[in-house]
Amino acid sequence: MPADFDRPEAERFALPPAASLAIVGNAPEIGAAAHEIDEADCVVRFNNAEGFGGRTGSRVTHLALVNRGGQMREWLADRAFLERPAVRAAQAFILPFPMLPAEENGPEPICWTREALALLRPTGRPIHILPEELHERARRLLAPSTAGRPNPSTGFLVTLALLNDRPLEATPARAYGFGFAGWPGHPWAAERAWFAEAQAAGRVRLHPLAD
Repeated sequence: MPADFDRPEAERFALPPAASLAIVGNAPEIGAAAHEIDEADCVVRFNNAEGFGGRTGSRVTHLALVNRGGQMREWLADRAFLERPAVRAAQAFILPFPMLPAEENGPEPICWTREALALLRPTGRPIHILPEELHERARRLLAPSTAGRPNPSTGFLVTLALLNDRPLEATPARAYGFGFAGWPGHPWAAERAWFAEAQAAGRVRLHPLAD
């Protein structure tokens, strides 16, 4: 593997322990919460950042960009991708999936991590790649309520990573726009149940979607 890509996941992904945290999902029914989202110390958004610049505020400290599948392939083909408002505003990027070895990424490529790194690194902003160990933990957490091998969503993986080193006494992370719906391959019911448990434990405050 070229030295430029040696252990890209080694850059530890951890937020300041005392920071207030808003995690903003992309459910279409996300309500207007611009002020309370923007007042958080850390604002984490996903992919096309639903409501950014409007009803969900205009700050983003970390932007998670799915680095496997057709969405990243479309972004890589968009010459104006780096000029998108949420991308320009992001202070750091999160790639949720570890890089597949080249020999495992075929015959039809699904992993675009190398290309995403080549696109994002010239911005000079940190890029965090979530490690396989986190994926293994996510699958263990979801397995009891899932038929077969769980395939965690990006929102679940990133939230799990954000809470991983967060002190138990920290203010609960505030989660907006989590609809637990979308691609049918994700275990939405199991993820919803995990978020409910995290909320009961005071780790997350899940804001309801707008009617």
